[in-house]
Amino acid sequence: MALIALGINHQTAPVSLRERVAFDPDCLPDALKQLQMRQGCQGAVILSTCNRTELYVEDEGSPEQLLDWLVAFHQVDRTELEQHVYALKKTEAISHLMCVSAGLDSLILGEPQILGQVKQAYAQAKSLDTVSYLLERLFDRAFTVAKQVRTQTDIGASAVSVAYAAVNLAKHIFGQLDKAKVLLVGAGETIELVGKHLQDQGVTESVVSNRTLARASALADQFNGRAVTLHQLGDELNKADIVISSTASPMPIVGVGAVSTALKARRRQPMLLVDLAVPRDIEPEVGDLRDAYLYTVDDLQNIIADNMSSREAAAKEANAMVQEHAKLFMQWVRAQKSVSAIKQYRQQGEMNRDELVNKALLSLDNGQPADQVVRELAYKLTNTLMHPTTKALQQAGTEQQSQRLAHLADSLGLALKKDEH
Repeated sequence: MALIALGINHQTAPVSLRERVAFDPDCLPDALKQLQMRQGCQGAVILSTCNRTELYVEDEGSPEQLLDWLVAFHQVDRTELEQHVYALKKTEAISHLMCVSAGLDSLILGEPQILGQVKQAYAQAKSLDTVSYLLERLFDRAFTVAKQVRTQTDIGASAVSVAYAAVNLAKHIFGQLDKAKVLLVGAGETIELVGKHLQDQGVTESVVSNRTLARASALADQFNGRAVTLHQLGDELNKADIVISSTASPMPIVGVGAVSTALKARRRQPMLLVDLAVPRDIEPEVGDLRDAYLYTVDDLQNIIADNMSSREAAAKEANAMVQEHAKLFMQWVRAQKSVSAIKQYRQQGEMNRDELVNKALLSLDNGQPADQVVRELAYKLTNTLMHPTTKALQQAGTEQQSQRLAHLADSLGLALKKDEH
């Protein structure tokens, strides 16, 4: 049985193709069932995110047959898809899943969200009973490796997105953020990410200021904050320890005069202002004010560049860990092939033992001396257990199968004379 990983991702395919091969959550259960019902398929897990669609299967078929299924399910052109698809087997499939789970194959190197997405994909397949024993062991191992990568390397220690970098900067300056009062200007995706990161850091007092109050309210509700319009921005500045802004305004929204007035009202308590917008939302002269600490997106990009270099160094260490774990898991997979033979061998030995023991007990009941019965039992048991091995050794020697003879002897802990092989 072969492990196969087949898919496309942000590195191999444009978004125009990725969106056509993505699995809608509503159709994913049906897709999993169809995939597992294919002849020779023992188990399947489908991972579908904005950046990748991947099939992980235990399957007797070929990757080409798996590609045919994907083409048929999504009704896409096979010639187009096969130019962007990758198909990995055995150790390569194992290491790929481990890399994906650890964030080593992500658009943002080391990002932690992908592990949750992989766990969700696995849990859904598990709930639909499409996970084979081999896939269960593989995904469990991948989750363990991902955890080790995050705890034993610095892959996730540094910020590599402007939203996370902004919050990391605030944490560096203020220490704990649970008592900090935050003013978020804007209500787009970047500010939403900033808000989530702030919430993760324990921030409980936040205000969202936006041109439209409805959008500000929708975002503020996610963080149990308040919403105000941009016209009310001046009234909120003096209450804020941290101001983070990201709008699409062509002109600055936060002026030096407003910040100066706010600082006076704060009695010179310091204020951190982070401008993530291009063009800038905060007048650059704000940085000249005493007790105002202004950082722009360029400042954060420099931090991110340094952190990315750090992550790339950590990724080399993480990849080495992944390759070692993939190798060990593949060894375990190969060892499973011998499990059936070992089980059969033990059952055969136990059956022979029970048969001879029953005969010995019958002999004792018939009055034969115990020492004679024990010696006879030992003799017969030894001959019975040794017979197949003895026959194999004789056959290997007679047919001049030197390698087989040497292997058998080594397995039995025997030393052959030089002229015997």
